[in-house]
Amino acid sequence: MIRSIIIAAILLLSTTTTVFAQWSSGRADGHAPIGVMSDHTHGQGEIMFSYRYMYMNMDGNRDGTKTLSNDEVLQNFMVTPTKMPMQMHMLGVMYAISDRITLMGMGSYLQNDMDHLTRMGGKFTTTSSGIGDLSLTGLISLAEFGNQRLHAHTGVSIPTGSIEEMDVTPASAPDETQLPFPMQLGSGTLDLLPGLTYLGQKGDFSWGLQTKAKFRTGENDNGYTLGNRYTTTGWLGARATPWFAPSLRVELNSWEDIEAIDTGNYPVHTADPTLKAGNRIDLGLGANVFIPEGTFSDVRFAAEFTTPFYQSLDGPQMEQGWVLTFGLQYTM
Repeated sequence: MIRSIIIAAILLLSTTTTVFAQWSSGRADGHAPIGVMSDHTHGQGEIMFSYRYMYMNMDGNRDGTKTLSNDEVLQNFMVTPTKMPMQMHMLGVMYAISDRITLMGMGSYLQNDMDHLTRMGGKFTTTSSGIGDLSLTGLISLAEFGNQRLHAHTGVSIPTGSIEEMDVTPASAPDETQLPFPMQLGSGTLDLLPGLTYLGQKGDFSWGLQTKAKFRTGENDNGYTLGNRYTTTGWLGARATPWFAPSLRVELNSWEDIEAIDTGNYPVHTADPTLKAGNRIDLGLGANVFIPEGTFSDVRFAAEFTTPFYQSLDGPQMEQGWVLTFGLQYTM
């Protein structure tokens, strides 16, 4: 169902032609909620620096739409994860080489912690941290009609994140062992990043619709390929004052299983590549603060809180919990 909606969103983006007044980024709602990337382009010569901090909380396990207890998971696995808080710091830069083409680079630093419970009642935590994958994207303006814009994004994710993260577990002590897929910092493959974004404004309101994908290419050095991911998100912003704009957002996510040569019995489901696919719908509430003049002119502060409204997992898998994102953007 979610992939059908994503296809419909692509068709909508390519056929929207209504005309109003001129679109402007120089207002509080001129950018998408901070949880949306690649949402806007710049005029020739403009450069924007950005920093985002994201905290994501995963808590509990699910199979399909049913939440599982620890005991239910431990009927089939020796170990179950119970919680996984993740922190991510993201640094980005955008530069417009022309009014039509904006280049964007985004790097990240991740901190992952996963709590576990064993069938015998023991508890332990594994940790990984370091640089994530680097994304390089070109944003290409396709059309501008009045207060509406349409641009494509095409890019690659370069595998700078480690897929060799290790830690000590009760079964491996005192030695370290390879951590499961969710605890690795990158994909290990060159990934393609296509997408489309549509933006519109009228009066004190703005809106947008974006659809994008992440296609994996080849197999990494550890003999597996992460599943492709598909995302469509739509948002509505309101310019409450010249400097403040709240927003509402809906995001649809769909992702596939991992392709791996190694199959067999796994002590924990996070190590099973066949238990990775799923669908999720998130709801988000955000706020953008824009400083139009003065010492800190052209600086933006933003925050967004998102939480799942629906998720169906090919599980058991860890449930997605709430996500809190803060951001700072400066254009010069």
